[in-house]
Amino acid sequence: MNNDTTTIAKIVFSILLFPTFFQEEFLAFAWAASDPMWAMSLKRVFLLLPVLTFILGAWVTIPTVLSIIFRHNRKEYTLSLFATWWDLGKSIAYFWAGLANFFFYLVVYLLGMIKMLVLGVMAVLQTILLMPFRLLGTAGKKVTGSSIPLIAVFLTIFWVLIEATIFTYVTTPLVLDTLSNITGETIDVTLMRVALFTFLFFIVLGSYAVLSTFVDSIKEKNISQIIGIAAIEVIVLMVEVLFLYREFVDALIPWFAMYAEDFQIGILGILAISTFVWFGIRSLSWFLFASYGTPTIMAIIQGKGIESVKSKEASGASKKISAQIFDTDEYMNGIKENIDWVQEKGDELIAAFMLPPLQLVASAINFCTLLVAGKHMFELPLTDMESLTNTGRMNTREEEKVELASGKTANAN
Repeated sequence: MNNDTTTIAKIVFSILLFPTFFQEEFLAFAWAASDPMWAMSLKRVFLLLPVLTFILGAWVTIPTVLSIIFRHNRKEYTLSLFATWWDLGKSIAYFWAGLANFFFYLVVYLLGMIKMLVLGVMAVLQTILLMPFRLLGTAGKKVTGSSIPLIAVFLTIFWVLIEATIFTYVTTPLVLDTLSNITGETIDVTLMRVALFTFLFFIVLGSYAVLSTFVDSIKEKNISQIIGIAAIEVIVLMVEVLFLYREFVDALIPWFAMYAEDFQIGILGILAISTFVWFGIRSLSWFLFASYGTPTIMAIIQGKGIESVKSKEASGASKKISAQIFDTDEYMNGIKENIDWVQEKGDELIAAFMLPPLQLVASAINFCTLLVAGKHMFELPLTDMESLTNTGRMNTREEEKVELASGKTANAN
């Protein structure tokens, strides 16, 4: 009789402790300590958590089954137990599918990040390399589209510099000779050239200013002003011809003598050639650019200001500049959209990483809540992160009051 009792007790304990028959083998297989590294990594990622959840569910099922004897809603409770195991199977399937989904999102996210980094580096390099050309293009648009004759002003000043440089080197020996005879001292050539260049620069620029005033007087038909400025222009001509252009022609006489036999020229011939050179240079430079650049320079010097009248070209240039600013805004909007894309994909990647293991954790919690409260906490499977907040309706005080009230009503009936 004792042997029969012992045998029955062993059978009962074997049934009650049935997870001990397989949990060690399951854990050893999922842990895979003796397997190669790749096999061990795959088993621990894909099998360890499902095995732990399965073993936990098996252990919790034992007291759950025993508690059926004491529960009043045995049929619904038993169906809930089967539903819990069914949810565990679905959770394992969703866990494996979620891992595959996570790796897919990870690859897409990494490719997107690499693409953004490459495009960003290319954009930065393109901006750095093309910046000089863009600056030149913007400067060119402003120059060509401006109502102010900037090109004429630049050419006028450039031409004045050229004339001042040429006449500086031509007249330096004469000025050095004259000043040395007057002072009786040797004057430094470099210092003299700097001072002479500055003096000649304003002399040449002043000659263009006188010519511009003379033309304006003719346009206004102011006779007295025309006569006065004409006299000044004659004096300017004589000064430049005698002291500048004559020296320039004198420097060319040896060159004439090299190609002509018995070449002789007097002072009148030199002055005549110098006058013709002055008229030629002044006419060409005046009609080409100085007639537009000189009034602007005079207005700046006199402090009258420059009237900014927007022509069609200027308005077109401003529109293009606005378009460039708009393009910059579009570029910044593109960066913001990329940041939003990174944040969105990052949230999806986090959700894809967290949902698969949470499927099994929620299934394990459902086993425990079924044992304690007789209901599930989570509705499985979890489809997104928001579904974590959609927990099952646990018994609250109000529900208990409703159930007690309904129970009393049923007893009264």
